[in-house]
Amino acid sequence: MSKIAFIGLGNMGGPMALNLLKAGHALNVYDLNGTAVTSIAEAGARAAASAAAAVVDAEVVISMLPASRHVEGLYLGEGGLLAKIPADALVIDCSTIAPAAARKVAAAAAQRGLAMLDAPVSGGTAGATAGTLTFIVGGETEVLERARPILADMGKNIFHVGDSGAGQVAKLCNNMALGVIMAVTGEALALGVAHGLDAKVLSQMMAVSTGRSWATEVCNPWPGVLDNAPASRGYSGGFGNDLMLKDLGLAAEAAVGVGASIPLGELARNLYAMNSRAGNGGLDFSSVVKVVAGN
Repeated sequence: MSKIAFIGLGNMGGPMALNLLKAGHALNVYDLNGTAVTSIAEAGARAAASAAAAVVDAEVVISMLPASRHVEGLYLGEGGLLAKIPADALVIDCSTIAPAAARKVAAAAAQRGLAMLDAPVSGGTAGATAGTLTFIVGGETEVLERARPILADMGKNIFHVGDSGAGQVAKLCNNMALGVIMAVTGEALALGVAHGLDAKVLSQMMAVSTGRSWATEVCNPWPGVLDNAPASRGYSGGFGNDLMLKDLGLAAEAAVGVGASIPLGELARNLYAMNSRAGNGGLDFSSVVKVVAGN
């Protein structure tokens, strides 16, 4: 078992840390939210007073933070964490950030002789809790093999997609597709309901037909269709609308960088921006149905 420093205990990081504890690892944890730290500490982790304190004697450092600026702020600059991590430690950033930011941090880590991976995840809060996440990994093959047992304690699938930053590119591709699919699923359900159809029956039909997707089967955007979906609890929990908006913005930036055309991705970004301006930014991203349904 490993000595792990886990930094970032939000809706995704908290359950991931708990799964590492269940697997028998020793965890030092830190988050700006003291309540989140206390919750994980009560499960058996050691609460650290700072990120720097968390990495003392760590064999593995894992971070799960909201955006590029948080990751760069944690690891780089004067007093950055890279200068404090033990030289033989493995660093895994599971945040979803700009590919350029991931490459920047990885290059700085390499200058200090540290092995680092970008390993954003897919699977949502349900996957984080169940330990069935998909890890989308960028970095060197030998570093991934070193990290694989740790990742396997938090997830079910591990994909090595390329060098540093490639994990972020692949994650943005996935989330762009997801954002578009969620929006059009909500639009289709709204159309059916406007014609007097039952949203649950329509969803059940789509789930075994060519309209089948994660949005119809796991995170259905229509209230009352799936009991465990955020839509059935006021769109609370899950993956926030503003996080999807952030990822779609990163996808747009990545597209500009290589001259790619993403018309549907850009349209979806605008829909989630409209949903955010309507006051739904903190709700699950399936609340985009409120925009496409005219609610």
